[in-house]
Amino acid sequence: MLTRALLALSALVGGLALTVTGGGTLGHRAPLLGWYAADAALFALALLALRRVPDRQVVPLVLAGSVAVAAVGLLAPPRTSDDSYRYVWDGRVQAAGISPYAHAPDDPALARLREPGLWPTGGSCDGWDERRTAAGDCTRINRPAVHTIYPPVAEGWFLTVHPFGGGVRGVQAAGALLAVATTGALLAVGRGRPREGRRAALWGWCPGVAVWAVNDAHVDTLGALLLVAGLGCTARRRPLAGGALLGAAIAAKLLPGLALPGALARRPARETVALLGAAIGAFAFSYLPYVAASGTGVLGYLPGYLREEGYQQGSINRFGLLRLVLPDLLLPWAAGLVLAAVVVLVLRRGDPARPWGGALLVTGTALLLVAPAYPWYGLLVVALVALDGRWEWLAVPAAGQVLYLTGGTGAQQAAYGAALLCVAGGAALRRRGRGRGPGRGVRRPGRPLPDGAELSAGR
Repeated sequence: MLTRALLALSALVGGLALTVTGGGTLGHRAPLLGWYAADAALFALALLALRRVPDRQVVPLVLAGSVAVAAVGLLAPPRTSDDSYRYVWDGRVQAAGISPYAHAPDDPALARLREPGLWPTGGSCDGWDERRTAAGDCTRINRPAVHTIYPPVAEGWFLTVHPFGGGVRGVQAAGALLAVATTGALLAVGRGRPREGRRAALWGWCPGVAVWAVNDAHVDTLGALLLVAGLGCTARRRPLAGGALLGAAIAAKLLPGLALPGALARRPARETVALLGAAIGAFAFSYLPYVAASGTGVLGYLPGYLREEGYQQGSINRFGLLRLVLPDLLLPWAAGLVLAAVVVLVLRRGDPARPWGGALLVTGTALLLVAPAYPWYGLLVVALVALDGRWEWLAVPAAGQVLYLTGGTGAQQAAYGAALLCVAGGAALRRRGRGRGPGRGVRRPGRPLPDGAELSAGR
């Protein structure tokens, strides 16, 4: 059984290696959908083979596979996102003693910090990851005329990584370390339970981790690691540590804030206050040095980004599924109402021993409602799936990947509509399986099912 799992894992790693080194780029997207589909199929086969591996061999195999999948992402420079170049620049600016929120990259005041890896010279500047500034300079940094958008924990990470390789390869290596560390954190949360160990492969072997977390090196991976560690502490009723880690996760990418309702669900008042206080304290503390240096400039390009990405009232760039039934002006309000209802459900019916169940429901619902075109936002979903086991939610980041490569309102609705059907279908199958299970007793209304199954629709 181990041999079969090793063969399946080797096939997955080989497929990912071909994808990363020759499967296409953002400038040549056509081959990518086929390669990603093949990788997803190999991923599923590897997970099926893992089910037959003896319990004592699961953890070392999952960890070794995570290292191999992460290593594949290092085989080539970033191929589908140029965000990592901004990370390198922000780290370089901070290493020079300058706040990253103080100047846009094309500001002449920072011209002395430019180097060829980020500011190519002598070429045509027509690569998929190159563009001209208003002054005519070529750069690989996206949105060079605006201030950074990243929160302070992310900026601290960029500064930490800078001395260990000030280029994009160093950021990729840091992404690989974060990816493997997240696998380790998932295994630690499920320590002593083989079933939980197998679930860690949903993250560690996920093709998206090789692409989004390592090759493209998105800082969302840092948020995922802190989120897993924070929820693990919360489940063990360590609210101060859990809250601090969750606050740091939010200060890395903001999106982990969607996990807070799951962490707060059905907790004693004292734990709730401690967890919230620690989260707010960690978040605020991380901003202090940057606020001292830049004042309100720490908001960076966030307001402009939200407008650009279509989150304001009347936009047609987001809320694709809701747009099928509602006029554009109502979309943000309807999305907020649906999300608020899910948050209330989680707070009232969530399982405090398994906070990731409610966190996955809120986070996944938010992404279904907003329907973003950036698949790496789904790294949080992948991590929560690895904790909770509801594999059908992996359809959400997959929908983001399809939309990222194809674009358009029709693709948005089709991709996220398929994801919604997958999630609903998985939930229905789990309920049906529970109903047929032996020895199911009658439960009182308002009480969670074992292992939080009321929110997770089973395991």
